[in-house]
Amino acid sequence: MRQRTTKDVSTSAHTTAKVKRKDDPQSRWMKSHLFALFVILVLVPFILIVARELFQHLVYKHRIKVPLFVDLSQPVDFSLNHTINIYLTSEEGISLGVWHTVPEGKWREAQGKDMAWYQNTLNDDSPVFIYLHGNTGTRAATHRVGVAKLLSTLGYHVLVPDYRGFGDSSGEPTEAGLTTDALHVYNWVKKHSGSSLVIFWGHSLGTGVSTNTAVKLAEQGIVLDGVILEGTFNMAKEKLPSHVFSWYYWKFPGLGYFFPEPWAENKVVFPSEENLRRMKSPLLFLHAKDDPITLIQYAQQLYKVAVSTQNAERVTFVSFEGSLGYLHNGLYKDHRLPDIIKKFILSL
Repeated sequence: MRQRTTKDVSTSAHTTAKVKRKDDPQSRWMKSHLFALFVILVLVPFILIVARELFQHLVYKHRIKVPLFVDLSQPVDFSLNHTINIYLTSEEGISLGVWHTVPEGKWREAQGKDMAWYQNTLNDDSPVFIYLHGNTGTRAATHRVGVAKLLSTLGYHVLVPDYRGFGDSSGEPTEAGLTTDALHVYNWVKKHSGSSLVIFWGHSLGTGVSTNTAVKLAEQGIVLDGVILEGTFNMAKEKLPSHVFSWYYWKFPGLGYFFPEPWAENKVVFPSEENLRRMKSPLLFLHAKDDPITLIQYAQQLYKVAVSTQNAERVTFVSFEGSLGYLHNGLYKDHRLPDIIKKFILSL
C-alpha cells in the first residue's frame, strides 16, 4: 500500500512539472515570436503577391463595369443615334472599344451607315474631340454620354475610347498602356481627319493620360491643337496613400531583394506638372469648386505652371461654384459650358 501511494505522488509531481513547463512565460514568448516571424517571412510575402491585383484595381477601378448589364456595341441604347461602335487595335492583343459620334447636323444622314462612312466624315473640317475618361466605369457612364451629346450638338466629332481593361476593351491597365492607347486613337484620327482640329478632353485620370500623350507627341515634333483638363490632379502634390504593407520593407531592410514590391510594375506616376512644362498646346482647365475627389487648389497649381511655361493667353482656367453641386462629374450640365467650349475652339 505504501509503495502504491509513493508511485501516485511521484506521477502527480511529474504531471505538475509538465504543466509548469507548458505555462512557462519564456516558452510562450518564444512561440509568439516564432509565429510572428512565420507571418513576416511567409504570409506577408504571399499577401503582397495577392495585393498586386488589389492595388491595380484601387487605382484604375476598371473592373467596376457601370452601368451594369449594357451592350457597349449598341450606343443607340444610350440615345446616341448618330454614333458607331468600333474596335481599334492599339498594340498586339489589345482591342479598344470606341464610340464615334458625328456632329448632330449629320444625324439623319448617319442612319444605317457603316464604319467607312463615319471614318470619312472625320475629314469634313469639323473639330474632333478625343474624350479620355476617368478611372471608373465605361464609356457608357452618364456624364461621358452627356459630354458626347454636348460636343455633337456644338457641331463637333467625338471619339470616346475605353482604355485597355475598361468596358469591353481587352488587356489590363497600366500607365504606359493607357498612354499607348490614347496615342493610337490620336494617330488613327489624324490619319483620317485631314486638316480638322484634334483636341483632347481629359477628365480626372484622363487628364494624366492626356498630358502623358501630349508629351509623347511633342517628342515626335507634334503639338496637339488643344487640350481640355477637367477635374485634373497633381501627383507631385497629391501622393497616393502609403501602401498598407509598405512598412514591411523599411522595417526589415534587404527583404525587398527576395520579395520585390508587387505594385512596382503598376507604379502610378502621371507627372502632369512636369508634362505641362513641356507642352505647347493651348489649354483649358475646367474645375468645380466642390469637387471632393480632385481638389481645386491642386488644379490651380497646375494652371500656374502652365501659364509660366506658355502665357495667360494660351492657358485658361474656368471654375464652377460649389453651390451648383457639380462635384466631380457634373460639369457637362452647366449652361455656360457650350460658350466656353466654342470660345476655346475659336482661339485655336
